[in-house]
Amino acid sequence: MQLDKHTIDEINHQQIKKHQRQFDYVAGDVKNPDDVLKKLGAFNIAIPSWALGTGGTRFGRFSGGGEPRSLEEKIEDVGVIHALNRSSNSISLHIPWDIPDNAASIKALAAQVGLHFDAVNSNTFQDQPDQKLSYKFGSLHHVDKAVRKQAIEHNIEVIKYGVQLDSKALSVWLSDGSNFPGQLNFRAAFQNTLESLQEIYAALPDDWKVWVEYKPYEPNFYSTTIGDWGQSYLLASKLGAKASTLVDLGHHLQGTNIEQIVSLLLMEGKLAGFHFNDSKYGDDDLTVGSINPYQLFLIFNELVEGMDARGMDHATSIGWMIDASHNVKDPIEDLLQSVQAIKIAYAQALLVDKTALQSAQKNNDVALAQEILQQAYRTDVRPLIAEACLRNGGALSPIETYRQLKVRENLIKERGLKTVATGL
Repeated sequence: MQLDKHTIDEINHQQIKKHQRQFDYVAGDVKNPDDVLKKLGAFNIAIPSWALGTGGTRFGRFSGGGEPRSLEEKIEDVGVIHALNRSSNSISLHIPWDIPDNAASIKALAAQVGLHFDAVNSNTFQDQPDQKLSYKFGSLHHVDKAVRKQAIEHNIEVIKYGVQLDSKALSVWLSDGSNFPGQLNFRAAFQNTLESLQEIYAALPDDWKVWVEYKPYEPNFYSTTIGDWGQSYLLASKLGAKASTLVDLGHHLQGTNIEQIVSLLLMEGKLAGFHFNDSKYGDDDLTVGSINPYQLFLIFNELVEGMDARGMDHATSIGWMIDASHNVKDPIEDLLQSVQAIKIAYAQALLVDKTALQSAQKNNDVALAQEILQQAYRTDVRPLIAEACLRNGGALSPIETYRQLKVRENLIKERGLKTVATGL
């Protein structure tokens, strides 16, 4: 289904007076409101195709109904999200979960709802029904060259699908690792991975990039061959200028200073982008900002400072994407909440008085530095985000509008109560 802008405008009209009072109050204390609104209006976060159905746990998956049954319906759902928040203008596909049968028609449908295609993602962490060799003991790092070749060919195939859709990046996450000491040779596994990635890298078009993701554990619990940002950075550095490190916020051990990692990767020009989510214990893939919104703000503070230092465009220089799972929420509502949380952290980071902060840092004024950061963090920036959304033609309150328009109810009528979505 597609949302009619006229109906969104009608709901906005009901809320406009309250919004205007809130916006005027907040904007009055912002030094450069027009600049902030312009940056917020240009900022977009890609939606992963696999997040549009209900997620699950090891124990079960509980469908909420009306979930997309095809790639076309997934694109329609992202179109609904973008129509509401005007900040989700791209979709990221996972191959082979979402193989486009007809690239031209898929691109036309995406364009119809204002979308383009973000990075494409390969999958060598699962065995597929028609797969000749198993990835039980790894893919790009496997001791068997034939298995490595199969995984390499899959990644090259994903690139070809991406080219058809005008994507410009390949995202690679490997579950390769070991569960027990002595199971594999660490150096040999890393070298196999590097050589495999070099073959994939050689197949990249000139204007493409490869993003190398990392994760400390799961599904393997003793070692992961690309287990942290240092190992990903080492691989990306050896591969070349088109390779960089992808940061998933859930792929860190508890207490890891992710904002420091981000700062250093930006400094080295090796930050590919983000998979946004949140976590309490591990790779929980919870709604962005639902557990630790202050950390999200601190990460964005480093992002804004680092991108500005390098003269980078905030909206397009690196990749922004959600990678979350939801077992008990309406997936579209969860994604709307996640995008909102990301924009809140970004807007707060834009409000940090950089000159005052740098002065406090140079004078070792620790208390003042903390006050400057927390002043921005404690500012209610939601009216700024709502105004930017309104100016772009979206909803002042995306979730409220989504519910008023009874989108999920209409999707259930259209698709049925029990549907099976591909992916996680």
